[in-house]
Amino acid sequence: MKKGFFACIIAATLLLTSTGCETSQQILNNLPSYGQLSTTQIAAGLKEALTIGTQNSANKLSSPNGFFANAALKILMPPEAQKVESTLRSMGMGSIVDKAIQSMNKGAEEAAKSAAPIFVNAIKQMTITDALGILKGGNNAATNYFKDKTTASLTAAFRPAISEALKKVDATKYWSDVFSVYNKFSSTPVNTDLTAYVTEKAVAGIFSEVALEEQKIRQDPAARVTDLLKTVFGSAQAQQK
Repeated sequence: MKKGFFACIIAATLLLTSTGCETSQQILNNLPSYGQLSTTQIAAGLKEALTIGTQNSANKLSSPNGFFANAALKILMPPEAQKVESTLRSMGMGSIVDKAIQSMNKGAEEAAKSAAPIFVNAIKQMTITDALGILKGGNNAATNYFKDKTTASLTAAFRPAISEALKKVDATKYWSDVFSVYNKFSSTPVNTDLTAYVTEKAVAGIFSEVALEEQKIRQDPAARVTDLLKTVFGSAQAQQK
């Protein structure tokens, strides 16, 4: 039932921007009634929920050690490079490896600061087609929408910040030098573009947090931090009982 309500308010939001009256009316007829809430209130509640959720995600990961201190999202050496990492540590070069790992996570944290405006823009550009797609989706429907609409923009925005952070400790040069040699003798070559690797991990991390925020707003009353969210989602819960 919670999934159904979330999908319904997404559809209601898009009704405000739809120019097809017949399509809009058909969708309205299929929406359940939630007390005295108007379509405008429901739509505003959805947009507010998505805006707050994505801003929370970006703020959390862009804070000091937002990635580094998060065991689930901390960026480490890729699996194919771990053997080389172990060798370097055994040779007394552990501090260099640690600096590289710290710089990877610092770069991701800096990049995450640019995420919120990109998500907000995606929310503004939602169409009726997007709404219907989310209606048929599951618990991560909104997150999947963001993946589809923002991955390219996030990647483009994240890469410069990550590149700059890695350059500060010569991590990019070190990575390229070491693994260019390693790749000559290995059957499983390592990507020498460290910036691309960290950017990919950072984008995946932001979507992981967005998914968590989506679930909080769906299921946890304490996550509804404004009067509008409490009204919209509280009414939905009352209708479900």
